[in-house]
Amino acid sequence: MKHEILFLGKTKDKFLRIGIEDFASRLKHYTNFDISVVKDSSGSRSDSKTIEKQGQLLLKSVPAGAFKVVLDAGGKDFSSESFSEQVTKWEMQGIKQVSYLIGGPDGHGPAVLKEADLKLSISRMTFTHDMVRLLLVEQLYRAYTIKAGERYHK
Repeated sequence: MKHEILFLGKTKDKFLRIGIEDFASRLKHYTNFDISVVKDSSGSRSDSKTIEKQGQLLLKSVPAGAFKVVLDAGGKDFSSESFSEQVTKWEMQGIKQVSYLIGGPDGHGPAVLKEADLKLSISRMTFTHDMVRLLLVEQLYRAYTIKAGERYHK
């Protein structure tokens, strides 16, 4: 199974980029993994038209047939163990690709939320959209170490 994280624009903070690269490198030992940076030319506006345009850019970047996981504060909460179990279920169901969509600072519009196969919440706390990128990659890595029975999780 392939996991792909899609997000708008580059990660601004160097420490987050380094963390994302580190966990992405580790994760590739367990599964096919990729990060796709979607170019966002909408600027810094924060209105519904911009959010919808960003959403359309993300949705167009999702490969046909991929299972769409949309990160959203109102989404389903998982423990690390239950997320690992969910990944295993996807594999058992024969899902070939899971695409994780991370929106901009103002989240996703209704069109993206409607297209979600699963809405996922990383936490009930609020994080920057750049930080969520790191947290998601780390949790994917953790899910695979749990599946493998490795010590990282403890």
